[in-house]
Amino acid sequence: MRSWAAALLALGLALTAVSEAQVTVEKPEIPLSSEQEARLAELLPDLRCLVCQNESLAESRAPLALDLKYEVRGLVASGKSAPEIKQYLVDRYGDFVLFRPPFDPRTWLLWLGPIGLVLLALWVLLRQIRGSRRAAAAAPLPPVDDAALKKLLDE
Repeated sequence: MRSWAAALLALGLALTAVSEAQVTVEKPEIPLSSEQEARLAELLPDLRCLVCQNESLAESRAPLALDLKYEVRGLVASGKSAPEIKQYLVDRYGDFVLFRPPFDPRTWLLWLGPIGLVLLALWVLLRQIRGSRRAAAAAPLPPVDDAALKKLLDE
């Protein structure tokens, strides 16, 4: 029984070591002109890292982001325009790759959802205020004790 447990433990450790190992492949450098470098530097902040999700492609150091930067660099070197590159990435990864997704029927909820939630919260707040005012107005006042009132006023 102990030998089986030891074998399973060794197998688990070996699989963990294999899964954590990263294979790096040297990619040839893609030379860019100064104009292309400027276009690349302008384009990368508009693209989202697919792993980090809240970082731009320019800021991210994730392996997938580095691969995506290399791919974008190749597209810039091949003469593609920024809209063509963005469309290529959207076709491949969806609107999520853009920090500013387009305003179309598929993203209306994304753009209009926060405004709708604020309006809904204001509506609920106004109904609560009106309801509490109505309840206060509808509540009967206690009868006035004239003798006690006169005594308070005389003091």
